[in-house]
Amino acid sequence: MKRSQNLRSLAAQAIDQVMEQKLSLSDVLPPLQERVSDKDKSLLQELCFGTLRTLPELEWLISQLMSRPLQGKHKVIHYLIAVGLYQLIHTRIPAHAALAETVEGASVLKRQQFKGVINGVLRQFQRQSDSLMAELQQHEARYWHPEWLLNRLRQAWPQQWESIVEANNHRPPMWLRVNRRFHQRDAWLELLQKAGMNGFTHHNYPDAIRLETPVPVAVLPGFADGWVTVQDASAQGCVALLNPQNGEDILDLCAAPGGKTTHILEAAPEAKVLAVDIDKKRLSRVYENLKRLGMKAEVKSGDGRYPEQWCSGRQFDRILLDAPCSATGVIRRHPDIKWLRRNNDIEDLAKLQREILNAVWPLLKPGGTLLYATCSIMPEENSQQIKQFLHSFADAKLVDTGTPDEPGKQNFPGPDEGDGFFYAKLIKAS
Repeated sequence: MKRSQNLRSLAAQAIDQVMEQKLSLSDVLPPLQERVSDKDKSLLQELCFGTLRTLPELEWLISQLMSRPLQGKHKVIHYLIAVGLYQLIHTRIPAHAALAETVEGASVLKRQQFKGVINGVLRQFQRQSDSLMAELQQHEARYWHPEWLLNRLRQAWPQQWESIVEANNHRPPMWLRVNRRFHQRDAWLELLQKAGMNGFTHHNYPDAIRLETPVPVAVLPGFADGWVTVQDASAQGCVALLNPQNGEDILDLCAAPGGKTTHILEAAPEAKVLAVDIDKKRLSRVYENLKRLGMKAEVKSGDGRYPEQWCSGRQFDRILLDAPCSATGVIRRHPDIKWLRRNNDIEDLAKLQREILNAVWPLLKPGGTLLYATCSIMPEENSQQIKQFLHSFADAKLVDTGTPDEPGKQNFPGPDEGDGFFYAKLIKAS
């Protein structure tokens, strides 16, 4: 049995690693969760995700409550205070418990000298909370986004930016993909309802169901047997547009963790699929997903910019390029993206995408389909990228996804919708 841990100190350490070392929360959090009991895992996750989601608000409050910011080796205490404020504002944890556990976190972090400071700041917030929260509404910090990202969203989407920001600030819905090899979507939905859960279908994507309330995957009918997979609706849109067919050679590039690879094989079980990703560590997830669903695909590690190193001159009927991107469409699932990305990353990523796209186009057979997709909402990575590609490659034709002047189909995140996602379907001239 795991001994009791101070969750607030663990959350502060995780946030410190994200903010100061620029490590991904998905890498930082699991080892910390291994140190706590099963019942505490979800609370630790809530403290980490919630604090990172609302951090601009918390940072602004700390600046009002402290005359000098904590820096250097003591920055972890700054994040411990942020965790304390998050509990007081956004959770139902009793205030006395939130205060006591957060103050005790300083001892666990071997910073006992800051216990009084933490206690003083949190109690001062309690006394001034009404006036502080009212004043906050006059500041950009109320949007919970870094300034550079807000500026880009306003510029790119002057009509939609506020709804995008609002969607980013909410917890994401749980979307499922029904495996059509076992059940049609509506038949599985009946099984879900018989198990006491409600779900809603998607108007565009034929395998997608949104759960009314997220649940552990183990309680989903047939999950262990491969009847259903957790996958966002917008990600499912890739295979709907790709339209894979049995007997075809299909390349899934940037394939990890394998959700789209397995979706291709559900739609076309007799397709010959090559799944390629540059990250060898993440490729293990592709193998896991194939195994759970009882599927086979060729899996290789490789850099999309240099296909000669992994494709052996092979050509493909269809290519799914889920390009590396800023991931600005999935912030509600990964709030650390707001802090791991920088303004100049967008141009750097657009250059990388262009290199990959240009390198793999020759791998497509004449008459074949390439679907370019990102989980970004930045035009530089999406519509502008495809506009430039169409200008450069005379044998590329855009179909089903916009026009040459306004290329692609852009999804925005929404409470009852999938994540932010972009698609451009390209056909190579015969």
